[in-house]
Amino acid sequence: MAHGSGTRAVVAALLANTGIALTKFVAFLLTGFSSMLAESIHSVADAGNQLLLLIGGRRSQREATDEHPFGYGRERYIYAFVVAIVLFSIGGVYTVYESVHKLLELDRHETAITGWQSYVPVIVLGVAIVLESLSFRTAIVEGRRDKGTESWWQYIRNAKAPELPVILLEDLAALLGLAVAFVAIGITLLSGNPIFDVLGSTVIGVLLVVVAVVLSIEMKSLLIGEAASSDSVARIRTALESTPGFDGILHLKTLHIAPEELLVAVKVAVPGDALAADIAEAIDNAEAAMRAAEPMATQIFVEPDIRRQS
Repeated sequence: MAHGSGTRAVVAALLANTGIALTKFVAFLLTGFSSMLAESIHSVADAGNQLLLLIGGRRSQREATDEHPFGYGRERYIYAFVVAIVLFSIGGVYTVYESVHKLLELDRHETAITGWQSYVPVIVLGVAIVLESLSFRTAIVEGRRDKGTESWWQYIRNAKAPELPVILLEDLAALLGLAVAFVAIGITLLSGNPIFDVLGSTVIGVLLVVVAVVLSIEMKSLLIGEAASSDSVARIRTALESTPGFDGILHLKTLHIAPEELLVAVKVAVPGDALAADIAEAIDNAEAAMRAAEPMATQIFVEPDIRRQS
């Protein structure tokens, strides 16, 4: 995925969530609904997460140094993992804590909100659903360009660039949370029983925890280091096998050092009587063929060896 497409989705989500967070918080101050507070916290966490993704994307573009010879591309994974932590702690756990605290102190006989104030949360949630849907639509459009024939779940599991999967999951959780808040506040207004509002905020918190856990699992895998996709490995292998001067591939390993950069380490068999100059020329040709077949192969290391009978 081109980093630019992920950035567009992140910026769209940041703008949407900043506006949504402000309107939700004003609605909470006017009505005191727990679900509105939960949704306010949710949107603030999402906006902060999108800032983290933008910072990570910018820092990842720094030039390689002697201390970091393969560059800083994996910083995007670091910041995406921090996003999962923020979503879990601030978005999920804190929301559940506030809900439980409110539930323990709940006065089931408190006066229900009436008059113009009763329309505030419904209007705010309606506007938020529209804005969040526009943000989600942007992520969907960008994701379709990148995922190919994969299902959305396969895409989230297999994507090497973290931005779009994070935004897709966040926006989906946001829309589900808005729907829960809308139903919870609606039932509270109709019944006059505030327990439905508190239960709604609890469901929103649990939803954020689930999304954060999924994100953390995926980002942990990328941080540890994932190999190239099977299609990329097949292209690299084909390029190697079609290079004259080799008797076959002994070992081939790949590693993503950034979402769009691959390290390729390969040991090839060469004829026992081959001259050093011929081997060097074959290696140069192989490197050129691999880069042509897979442009992400930016770091290539080829080791010649002689096939030995076991």
